[in-house]
Amino acid sequence: MTKLPRWADLVLVPAISLLLAGLISALVILAIGQSPSEALRTMVQGAVGSAYGWGYTLYYATSFIFTGLAVTVAFHASLFNIGGEGQAQLGGLGVALACLALPWPHWTLALPAAMAGGALFGAAWAAVPAYLQAKRGSHIVITTIMFNYIAAALLIYFLVEVLRPPTSMDPASARFPEGTRLPTLHEIPGLSLVFSKQVPANVTLFVALLACWLVWLLLWRTRLGYEIRAFGKSEPAASYAGINPFRVTMIAMLISGALAGLMSINNVMGEAGRLLQNSAEGAGFIGIAVALMGRNHPVGVFLAAILFGFLYQGGAELGLWTAIPIELRTVVQGLVILFTGALDYMVRMFLGLFFRPRPLAGAA
Repeated sequence: MTKLPRWADLVLVPAISLLLAGLISALVILAIGQSPSEALRTMVQGAVGSAYGWGYTLYYATSFIFTGLAVTVAFHASLFNIGGEGQAQLGGLGVALACLALPWPHWTLALPAAMAGGALFGAAWAAVPAYLQAKRGSHIVITTIMFNYIAAALLIYFLVEVLRPPTSMDPASARFPEGTRLPTLHEIPGLSLVFSKQVPANVTLFVALLACWLVWLLLWRTRLGYEIRAFGKSEPAASYAGINPFRVTMIAMLISGALAGLMSINNVMGEAGRLLQNSAEGAGFIGIAVALMGRNHPVGVFLAAILFGFLYQGGAELGLWTAIPIELRTVVQGLVILFTGALDYMVRMFLGLFFRPRPLAGAA
């Protein structure tokens, strides 16, 4: 297959994949007797047509940035971490324990503790599949998938038997102290002029942006990042160069799990104010699509997270203001994943016909 120019690989391939997903989605909407143009107008207006809509879009995007970065770091080490959902759920447990441990006087003190708890629990949950992969050869995809189910069961146990208040029947933890409440964008000086209404997006957004920069710095500006990328390109060559496969596998998965665990400060600490049963809200799985569409680069992950945040909020608006079921959001997400992931090779092969070197005029 013809090698595409870098700009075509980074811009043209995702754009065409999105266009194809949009066209198929329009056909699906037509098939159920609805107007694709009306659906698009509702999604755009509800997700990015107002500061209120942007508040929800950015809230969802914040979670997707963390899980997308988690998949990205592991992928550069040739590790397909599908356990972001479970790692995020266990990260939520770490956030809850940190927030409930002390009567925190202010969120600036509680946030670092919650970040440490979420990252530690997420990394710990990723450490076991990493060890099994590095030492026993157990496939990382299988073990991380199974650990998602174990994490869900473990979280229910802690919610029902340990963290649930004695007088409550709801499988949820107690409310966090008032001092742990993170300010929303509406409450931040300067941004309050833009976000005039209360929105769920909070200061975790800035933590996610910082994480994007730190991951870029790690992967492309440090020796460890070079080792991770070299190991991901060729394990035999990396081993021959003196790179320890066990060390790289463990470190990459620990960082990946920590990033997934950090996601929970957005929805557990920032939005819910307590630990709920489905704390990850499916963001761990969406992170896989975000990383694939973002070409496993922090900038691409950020842009893809905004797109999926748009789909989440726009899909909710569809279910609220039109006769189109909210489940169509899942269909559109699936189509985006299909064309940016499974059918990515098809798009590249098609573009390769246009970028194929042509023989010089008059050549034999």
